[in-house]
Amino acid sequence: MHAHNLTNLNILLLIGILTCSCDSHTPDRIDRAALVKRNNPGVTGFDALASLSVGNGNFAVTVDATGLQSFPEIYTEGVPLGTQSQWGWHSFPNPERYAFEETLEVYNFRGWEESYAVQFNEPGRSRDAANYFRVNPHRLHLGYIGLELTDSEDNKLLPEQITHLNQELDLWQGIIRSRFMTGTDSVVVQTAVHPEKDQLAVMLHSPLIGKGRMQVNLRFPYPTGAHSDEGSDWSSPEKHLTEIIAQDQHTCLLRRTVDSTVYYINLQYEGEASLTRKEAHYFVLTPGSDSFSFTCTFTEKLPEADTVTVQESFDASSAYWTAFWQNGGAVDFSKCTDERAAELERRVVLSQYLMAIQSAGIYPPQETGLTYNSWYGKFHLEMHWWHAVHFALWNRTELLERSMDWYAAAFPKAKEIAERQQFEGGRWMKMTDPSAQEAPSDVGSFLIWQQPHFIYMAELIYRNNPSQEVLDKYGFLVEETARFMASFATYDEKTDRYLLKGVIPAQETLRAAETINPPFELSYWHYAMSVAQQWRERLGQQRDMQWDELIDKLSPLTYNSDGLYLASEDATDTYIDVRFTSDHPAVLGALGMMPESKLVRRETMHHTLDWIWDNWNWDKTWGWDYPMTAMSAARLGDPEKAVGALLMDKRTNTYLVNGHNFQDKRLRVYLPGNGGLLTAVAMMCAGWDGNEEDTPGFPKDGRWNVQWEDLAPMP
Repeated sequence: MHAHNLTNLNILLLIGILTCSCDSHTPDRIDRAALVKRNNPGVTGFDALASLSVGNGNFAVTVDATGLQSFPEIYTEGVPLGTQSQWGWHSFPNPERYAFEETLEVYNFRGWEESYAVQFNEPGRSRDAANYFRVNPHRLHLGYIGLELTDSEDNKLLPEQITHLNQELDLWQGIIRSRFMTGTDSVVVQTAVHPEKDQLAVMLHSPLIGKGRMQVNLRFPYPTGAHSDEGSDWSSPEKHLTEIIAQDQHTCLLRRTVDSTVYYINLQYEGEASLTRKEAHYFVLTPGSDSFSFTCTFTEKLPEADTVTVQESFDASSAYWTAFWQNGGAVDFSKCTDERAAELERRVVLSQYLMAIQSAGIYPPQETGLTYNSWYGKFHLEMHWWHAVHFALWNRTELLERSMDWYAAAFPKAKEIAERQQFEGGRWMKMTDPSAQEAPSDVGSFLIWQQPHFIYMAELIYRNNPSQEVLDKYGFLVEETARFMASFATYDEKTDRYLLKGVIPAQETLRAAETINPPFELSYWHYAMSVAQQWRERLGQQRDMQWDELIDKLSPLTYNSDGLYLASEDATDTYIDVRFTSDHPAVLGALGMMPESKLVRRETMHHTLDWIWDNWNWDKTWGWDYPMTAMSAARLGDPEKAVGALLMDKRTNTYLVNGHNFQDKRLRVYLPGNGGLLTAVAMMCAGWDGNEEDTPGFPKDGRWNVQWEDLAPMP
């Protein structure tokens, strides 16, 4: 399957057992079980923003307060009840036979023609083609699994008829335990996902089953193709097909046909039960006893017989999550006296869990993970850094490596993009899907800061495992990524320097035709090209002399007469025009996400940080802007601002009861914020190359006695 194989799981468990036995009498080791368990999220009612999830990085299920997906309508505008996988994608039919080439438009930024996949304002076939390829393919909601609850008159129970709700996510075991009452009858539901299979496991107990008032329902929607929603169209039953293709007393196999997409749902239950069709895509599973357990496995291909029992699935979940928490990094804030420390710890613990279930799959994740669709379910490569870098810093490098293999499969498309724009190497696309097809965009197609990410992440993997195996695995793509970067930088003879232009920078309020030398991108170019040279040397190759010239002659960051770094060299009104003081304060990434370089002056960056802190339009920022600010403040020796940034009281820095980073009504889930938080905290604890201070990102005022272990320093 897509997640850890069983051998790796056993190895993790053995390491965890050895670690526990070796450290059980070491007083200064963190009590990891206590750390994790005191941050278990609890729910006592139907709260649209408080749904909980179980998953394994490649498959996740989000449930309501009943422990299953019984009342999805309550959560539609909150954190929806999703069932998503890495393989579950769908495209609407293309009867007009749109071709991707119809989305291309030619630009001239450097004296030659470069074609970009864009959206079009004027009606016509090109706009329709661009819209088609922007929407398709999109990620599927695989189906809802809920409780079918009725009263004594056989009427469907309303949420208000359910009382005494008490739900907890046991992070240590990866199990959601839910209890509630209806009248005088109790219900107990336990929910887990197998760590290696796209399989939901459920245990139910209630006298309602024997009374015929509690069953299990399965409901399957058609996709919406909408920009941001749970992907559930209930108004088009004629457009898809759900069939029972095999059934006996203990199993039932369903086949779903959604246009050209076909997948399967394999139900296995302990004790007798029967599955009946209520509507075209609505089924009811009726158990035969008050205690009932079942697994529901989703597969892309016709499954073979599954011998995993419900209890084995729960045991596998418990074993995997116990090993997860016992290994890798840990940060304990319980000895801190600052009143904000407990909240920071809660965010850190929950973010580790969420990133492991939502953003640790075989593909780079979408920004809302496996919970609901944003940007049609596609993933954004410029966000891969925010989703994945923390895995290496927390010494869970294997979870980062899961998604790195996709780049090898995507490289032919990246090479095509570079060639059609007359560059060398491969240009990594911004918004894409497993096929690596570009999504047309007036912004995304011109972004460039995703390009060095592969080099940065490969370097982190090498730092944690400096082996020939790592060099051989990633060396080719490090080279090809750098070849594009070298050919993309434009040499300016008049000033004898290299420029970055024809880009929309990370601060997306700027436009490609007018942007020259955005500061973060310059700093990133300098770092990644320097690392690429190191990789050549490690592989026994000569340094590329042209790359050395580029590194030496990259433009330094531009600042104004007030000593503030500009959003780009041409943006001389950066601190006057409101457009430049909203969105991402990306200039801070030039010394924060990135290490020091000759392009950046510390005193100027510190002055810029102070100005941004006091004057930025923080209400127009995104979740990862706060950890980016924290990393810059930490490197600049301002730990008060580093902590303050992580806990700034702003809407887009809100962390819900389930740990999700809330942005707005459209993005109720935003995992780059969670990943950025973990990256910043790791750096604030373990520091960075050349730093010798312990916890350099936390104030030394006696209030931040932070304990940490097994974290790696940032470059």
